[in-house]
Amino acid sequence: MPIYEYQCTRCGERFEVRQTIGEDGSSLSCPKCHTENPKRLFSSFFRPGSSATESSETNCHTCSSGVCGLPPMG
Repeated sequence: MPIYEYQCTRCGERFEVRQTIGEDGSSLSCPKCHTENPKRLFSSFFRPGSSATESSETNCHTCSSGVCGLPPMG
């Protein structure tokens, strides 16, 4: 099940939601202020050799989030 990122149109809170492909998020509300219909954000995927800057605060060598749960590459 994919994870989609959303941002509240009222308070700006960013959050992630697991949804089946095809769900539009119209039934979602912000976990912070409970405003309905958050804006779905465009997410990019990490690929080896990309020019994305990795955070120096993470120990994850696979992605910049540090929470992917994948073993280090190499």
